[in-house]
Amino acid sequence: MAAGSTPLIFVHGYWHGSWCWSEVISRVAAMGRPAAAVDMAGHGLRAVRPQCLTRRPLAPEALAAEVSPVATVDLDQAGDLLVSQIKEAGRGGPVTVVAHSMGGTVLTRAAQLVPELVAHAVYLSAFMPASDAPALAYVQMPENEGELVAPSVRADPAVIGALRLDLASDDPDYRRQLRDAFFGDVDPAVADAALGLLTPDAPLGIALGATAVTRDGWGWVPRTYITCAQDMAVRPALQQRFIRDADAAFPDNPTSVVALDSSHSPFLSMPAQVADIVAKLG
Repeated sequence: MAAGSTPLIFVHGYWHGSWCWSEVISRVAAMGRPAAAVDMAGHGLRAVRPQCLTRRPLAPEALAAEVSPVATVDLDQAGDLLVSQIKEAGRGGPVTVVAHSMGGTVLTRAAQLVPELVAHAVYLSAFMPASDAPALAYVQMPENEGELVAPSVRADPAVIGALRLDLASDDPDYRRQLRDAFFGDVDPAVADAALGLLTPDAPLGIALGATAVTRDGWGWVPRTYITCAQDMAVRPALQQRFIRDADAAFPDNPTSVVALDSSHSPFLSMPAQVADIVAKLG
């Protein structure tokens, strides 16, 4: 298919859902490009919320102790689900996949499994881990210093099997930290609405999984990385490390880079720019 003509699939990151792409998809559709957003395993319509957040009276101790109902979700499941979504959207042909944040590690797995079905892999401030490296290993790297997501997690992931946010908190400082982590340059009213749509538990297994990428698999697929200069979840230095590592591993297929001066969520703060970028790819 000609450049810019393959169907687009949008994959969200941790805690989000397909809803976060609505402003981008409406603009892409207006350009005449087929597009769809999908829910990642354990998220959106596939999410299950822990009982501790809806039980009354609230039991703060349960927040840190209740095993997550999505604790069994792992990268294998997430990757297989995305492959099935790619096949459905492309009807057997190639598609362009745009992934945000932790959705990037799922895109890498899917592109390794079915490289012939991924016309272009687009990473929007996303995890793009090196071969056999789990995404979680990057979170505490020096390049990610200053990120605000880990300080917002309210339970030991190793205990509950998930990264849990206290989305029911009425602590104004904590809620401000969440907004700064994900939606720093988003209109405050939109940011508050987005916080209300997040799911509290992100399956740890997705971030713990790793993919062995090969030259005739993921390394063969054309890729673009869209950097976000104000990102407080995936810091700009870490974004650059993903690009450097990929190019070092596969120098014959270098990463194209597009820069945005945005927070972690340009699909909400500057959807027109994101739509314009991705509609031209694939």
